[in-house]
This record gives sequence, C-alpha cells and structure tokens, in this order.
Amino acid sequence: MNKSELIKNLSEEANITADESTLVVNAFVDSMRNALLEGDHVEIRGFGSFKVKEYASYAGRNPRTGEKVSVGSKRLPFFRAGKELKEYLND
Repeated sequence: MNKSELIKNLSEEANITADESTLVVNAFVDSMRNALLEGDHVEIRGFGSFKVKEYASYAGRNPRTGEKVSVGSKRLPFFRAGKELKEYLND
C-alpha cells in the first residue's frame, strides 16, 4: 500500500472527502517525521515503534577495487514491529 492508497482507504472508511483524508495522512506523517528529526521515539501501540539509530563513521572498502574508503557517520530510521502486529501476521 502506498500513500495515495492509504488516503483513499481512509476517505472510504471514515466517510470523509479525499482532501480531508489527505490532510489527515499528511499531518500524521509530518508529525512522525518531525518527532524523529528531534530525536524522539514514535510508538503506535499494537503496531510498532520508530526510532533513529546513529552510526559512527568507519573505514570501509570498495568491493570492486578493494580500495579503503571512509564512510561518514549517519542517522537511519529503524522500525520495530509491535507484539500485536507480529501475532496478527503469524496467526
């Protein structure tokens, strides 16, 4: 499911217009994005949690040439599925 399908489903389920559901979905996604940018943890009970993991820089190598390269530090989003979602998927 992509964002436009989510907007369409929300519109149908909640009996609201597509414009209203677009505002709701965008507000939800923007709120999550902003919280993660600020270093906060986002948890949706029964679904899962999102957090940002920070990785230090390290010396890697180019697999094609074998040459050593420096890989900079980075922050990556991480999702962990909640217990209820895991159980739902495995039943």
